[in-house]
Amino acid sequence: MKKQLPELRIGDLTVYPPIIQGGMGVRVSRSGLASAVANEGCVGVIAGVGLGMFENRPGSEFESLNNDALRAEIRKARSMTKGIIGVNLMVVLSNYEPLVRTAVEENVDLIISGAGLPLELPKYVAKKDIRLVPIISSARALQIICSKWKRNFDRMPDAVIVEGPKAGGHIGYDFQDVIEDRAPSLDTSVLEVIKLAQSFDPAIPVIAAGGIFDGKDIAHFLRLGASGVQMGTRFVCTDECDVHESFKQAYINAKKEDLVIIKSPVGLPGRVIKNKFVEEVQKGKTIPPSCSFHCLRTCNPKKAPYCIAKALTSAAEGNLDAGFVFAGSNAYRCTEIVTVKKLIEQLVSEAEQYL
Repeated sequence: MKKQLPELRIGDLTVYPPIIQGGMGVRVSRSGLASAVANEGCVGVIAGVGLGMFENRPGSEFESLNNDALRAEIRKARSMTKGIIGVNLMVVLSNYEPLVRTAVEENVDLIISGAGLPLELPKYVAKKDIRLVPIISSARALQIICSKWKRNFDRMPDAVIVEGPKAGGHIGYDFQDVIEDRAPSLDTSVLEVIKLAQSFDPAIPVIAAGGIFDGKDIAHFLRLGASGVQMGTRFVCTDECDVHESFKQAYINAKKEDLVIIKSPVGLPGRVIKNKFVEEVQKGKTIPPSCSFHCLRTCNPKKAPYCIAKALTSAAEGNLDAGFVFAGSNAYRCTEIVTVKKLIEQLVSEAEQYL
């Protein structure tokens, strides 16, 4: 059958359908989901944050536990697929560099990096053919990254992901701009970044992300000039997603009004599905964290109203009373849990109709 959608090329990798599965932490997208997505020709992504069972362990073990867990997840994914496997690593992580080095040692296909500008990322992969894909929210951010990488490492991004304000989890915009709907739309940001990305030789592929839900959305951004899309929310509601069934059910049960923006202890707005834990946090209730990890550089455990690592870990393990679920703005539109294969076939069919 003729391919009606364009192929996404990231360095020497060819991705078809042109979809990257978003890296979702903590412990949401691991080897099970990533390998299933990769088996369908897309990019499967393991989220590197908080993979190790660090709860109730001394903080001195935090780094090694997470390094070992990331290594194990990459190897497990490799054992289940010959497709493209990437790792998503947040710049804001206190153990960012060790995790990058672990991913490099395991020779992942690409490293996706956001939640801060990954200005030093090329330094860690100099001797490996690993594609580097920053996540940004503006053309200015891409210009800074390109200037720094070219000057210091003679390297440019192999692709760039533009994430808009409708994404799930931590959002790279001002809190007030997000809740008052003043942040630039994904359309606006994508067009601005494409203009800059095409000024380079070779041009940098631009991947749209944040609130993309169905094939119609995919077709829309391909028409705008994006080379592909990144999707997270839809992949939560799949059989292969590694998270607890209660977490998935929170998406199925959510109503539009349940998607709310909270202030995260890490200093960014975050989109979550409202539950009792979220309501208590919004009312100002604090759950003093006894933190020996300091897993995020921007978090001050002494001032944080609660430990977001514990909250997200609890939710991923199915204890939603002790945490909350990150989700994109369209999570309430999820109505069933399907296989990854069925989901991707549906997305491609829809996109082809609209193209």
